[in-house]
Amino acid sequence: MIPLSGRTSGIYNIIYDVGMRRRSALFAPASNPALVLKALASAADEVIIDLEDAVALDAKEVARAAVVDILTTQQVRPRGQVAVRVNAAGTAWHEADLRAIAALSKPPGSIVLPKVEGPEDVVACFDLLEDAGASNGAARDIRAQVLIESARGVAHVREIAGSSGRLMSLAIGYADLAADLGTRSDIAAAAWLPVQVSVLVAARAHGLLALDGPHLAIADLAGLRERAAFLAQLGFDGKWAIHPSHLEPVHAAFTPSDAEVEQARVVLDALDAAASVGAGAVALDGMMVDEAVAAAARRTLSRAGEKA
Repeated sequence: MIPLSGRTSGIYNIIYDVGMRRRSALFAPASNPALVLKALASAADEVIIDLEDAVALDAKEVARAAVVDILTTQQVRPRGQVAVRVNAAGTAWHEADLRAIAALSKPPGSIVLPKVEGPEDVVACFDLLEDAGASNGAARDIRAQVLIESARGVAHVREIAGSSGRLMSLAIGYADLAADLGTRSDIAAAAWLPVQVSVLVAARAHGLLALDGPHLAIADLAGLRERAAFLAQLGFDGKWAIHPSHLEPVHAAFTPSDAEVEQARVVLDALDAAASVGAGAVALDGMMVDEAVAAAARRTLSRAGEKA
């Protein structure tokens, strides 16, 4: 196949460095180990063990100990398929969360940083991880996923995306963002488009994944399907989920059809043939196909779980 260009290689490197897609990321509260184990056994592409919003204030330390126990003693997924959402910077639990994770012999593949408002939040997190895990080589491989959920976070999203080479993804937290903006909870989904585009552009500019926040209406599977399909068409890579019933609709939205996968292979094969005779573009089914079309084809194969 034609090599990936410098403009489009970042996202593919991230996906295959961790060995998986991110169509879905299923949340599980750390304070309920039974639910965590159930999530780890699910079909989710990634499981995010939550120490933040899903844990009551008086259960933070117990929840943290449960995470350490699960990641230390249980036969869990490969590290790239497990993340831990820590408490936000400035809270009483943030540093202890990071130190506990950095001390693990087999830490999760990434941490989720909530309420990030500027690049300094990301830098400070990695500085703390480096200090806490100075004697633990595994801690140096921990990546971070950033949650954008405030006006300041949206305003500085491009700087945040470029703040560290260890970032993996950007995601949108609608509930906190709506509260910060003063936006009504029943606003039309289309009203979030400017924020979604801002996050998507920042992610792509820095080779990161772009993930949509969860659909909070658990029983509204029709609404979930519609929203997920739109975000997939917009260019997002996946969506967070708060209930196992959301996995099938999310996977359906973010997985290319067999026809789309076959067409992507045809495009790349045609360009391979053109490149063998020194051509950079080729006519295919009456349309001109070039490197820009090839980039889209590679993305399709990536989302289907194939290497281009």
